[in-house]
Amino acid sequence: MDKEDALVCFQDHIRSLEKVEDDEKERQRNRVKRLQRKNREAFSAFLDEMHEQGKLHSMSLWMDLYPAVSADQRFHRMLGQTGSTPLDLFKFYVEELKARFHDEKKIIKDILKDKTFAVEIQTTFEDFATVISIDKRAATLDAGNIKLTFNSLIEKAEARDRERQKEEARRQRRKESAFKSMLKQAAPPLDVHAQWDDVRDRFVNDSSFDAITVESERIRLFKEYMSALEETCGHHHSKQPSKKKKSKKHRSKRSRSRTPSESEEERSHRRSKKKKRSHSRTPSDNASMSDESDQTSRKSKKHKKKSKKKRHRTASSESESDNRERGEVSSKRKQTSDSRKEKTGWDTSESELSEGELEKRRRQLLKQLADDQ
Repeated sequence: MDKEDALVCFQDHIRSLEKVEDDEKERQRNRVKRLQRKNREAFSAFLDEMHEQGKLHSMSLWMDLYPAVSADQRFHRMLGQTGSTPLDLFKFYVEELKARFHDEKKIIKDILKDKTFAVEIQTTFEDFATVISIDKRAATLDAGNIKLTFNSLIEKAEARDRERQKEEARRQRRKESAFKSMLKQAAPPLDVHAQWDDVRDRFVNDSSFDAITVESERIRLFKEYMSALEETCGHHHSKQPSKKKKSKKHRSKRSRSRTPSESEEERSHRRSKKKKRSHSRTPSDNASMSDESDQTSRKSKKHKKKSKKKRHRTASSESESDNRERGEVSSKRKQTSDSRKEKTGWDTSESELSEGELEKRRRQLLKQLADDQ
């Protein structure tokens, strides 16, 4: 045998050995997979057993069942292998139980309907479970789903009870409002200090009185009505003086608003008087008045010049000078009024003369002028 043939034989032998080894590895992998699958199936069967025993249901938690699960060998066989873990299988199992809830709830309702059993607020879970367990259809039901169904039915019963209480409260409020309206519409009207025992016989035959069956409730409603009546009376009495005060204030405001217009009328009246006096005066009087006006105008000009020069003085000195000037002006006015008295013989002060007196004096002056001419 030459070398080439020996090499070919060697290669064929190596390939056959490699094939045997690969086949052995494949068989080993298949054995491991099969073993792992069997372990998972065994653990699932263990979960089924716990479910049948009532230990596992749709509301179970891993931390609650771990002590019981970890004590079984099927749990230990699952440890260390690839794929799903015991916790994963537990979660999948619980999810499947929860997915059956709606179907099992319908079955439970059918059982209750057949048994003519109604769930109320006072119903206990033990009574509910005994009624369900009697039926054959309850054999496949999950205990957790039964509990969830019971909770949902209790919630509905509580909602019905709350609605019933609201309706009763509405009816009671209607009765109380009717009772108070009866008291309000009483003829003759009730006095603020009236007592229930004194007025009770007046309402005995009324339907609103019969609607309130408890006597203590009637007394309570009567007291509430009387307290409200006292409050309304108190508010009414307290508001009256305020109205008087408001009316007084309104009158004072109106009087204040009238004063500017009245002062304007007085001013116009005084102006008309001045005009009449100016027409009734003699030429000599006019001349004297013009001289006096020139003197006052000169003095006022001088005063302005002095005030410009004395601006730097204090407010006290300015007030003193103003007072002095006012005194001078008043003295000048007195002098002019005295001169008028000497010439005409009449006191021509504006504030003390009325329209009739002015008219008389004007006529007398005209007569004197006519006589002089």
